[in-house]
Amino acid sequence: MVTISDYTGIADLVEVAGHFRIYLGAAAGVGKTIAMFDEGHRRRDRGTDVVVGIVESHGRPVTEARLADLEIVPRRVVEHRGAMFEEMDLDAVLSRQPKVVLVDELAHTNVPGSGRHEKRWKDVLELLDAGIDVITTLNVQHLESIADAVERITDAQVRERVPDWIVRKADQIELVDSSPEQLRRRMLHGNIYPTEKIPQALTNFFRADNLTALRELALRFLADATETELLEYLERHHPQVPWETTERVMVGVTAAPGTDILIRRASRMAARLKTDLHVVHVVNGEVGRRSRWEA
Repeated sequence: MVTISDYTGIADLVEVAGHFRIYLGAAAGVGKTIAMFDEGHRRRDRGTDVVVGIVESHGRPVTEARLADLEIVPRRVVEHRGAMFEEMDLDAVLSRQPKVVLVDELAHTNVPGSGRHEKRWKDVLELLDAGIDVITTLNVQHLESIADAVERITDAQVRERVPDWIVRKADQIELVDSSPEQLRRRMLHGNIYPTEKIPQALTNFFRADNLTALRELALRFLADATETELLEYLERHHPQVPWETTERVMVGVTAAPGTDILIRRASRMAARLKTDLHVVHVVNGEVGRRSRWEA
C-alpha cells in the first residue's frame, strides 16, 4: 500500500476533500474489484456508511455475489444509438451523501447523454470535492504515461486513458497482484471472460509475455510512488541531507506527428527522477545548414 500526498503541478488546482483510494492491477481478472468490495465490507462492518456507485460485474458470479449485501445507488439508464445503457448516476450519489462510495473502472468513458462528464474520473473528482470518500479500480495500461508503451507491447489500442496526476492525487494506491500463470488459469476456468472469448484472449492480450510486461509496468509505477513517499519522509526528518540529485530531463520536439508520445515518455522519466522537464522545439534552419535548438 502506498500513500501519496502533496503532489505538485496541475493536480494542485483541484482541492480534494474526500479520501481517494485506488486498487491498481496489471490486467483484468487480478482481483481489483474483489479487493474493493472487501474494503467496502470492512468499512461497513465498522459502522461506516458505504454505497456502491457503479460496479461492472461482467457477468462474473463471484463479483455479483459480493454485491448482494451492499446498498447500490440506482443507475441512470440512457438510450444511445438505439441501445440502452446504464451508467453511474452522479447526482443520485451526491444526493445520497454517503461517507464512502465504490466506483469501479476509473478509466471508463461515459455514454453520451448520461451526465455532465465524459469520463468517470471526472465524476470521481466531483464526488471527492463534495467530501465523499471514493474507492476505485484501475488497470495499469490506462495510465496516460504508460498507455503508449502498452500499445507497442501488446499490439492493442488503449482508447481510455487516465491522466497520471489523477492517480497521484490518491491518498492510497494498493497493487492487486497476480502472476501471469495464475491469471491465465483464471481465464481458462471462465472467471474473467465468457467462454467464447477465452481462446482469442489467451493467444493475444493475455499471452504470458504480455502479462509479465504489464506486471512489470505496474510494479515500476508503484515503486516510483513509494520512492516519492520515502524522499518526503527523509526530507522531513533529515532536512540537512541533500537527498535529491540535480539531474534534468530535456526532450527535443518538432511539428512532426508523434511529439505527444515523446513528451509523455519524457514526462514519465522526469517524474521517476524527481526532476524538471524541459521541452525544446527543434527548427530547421536555412537550406544546407544544420538544425539548431531553440528554447
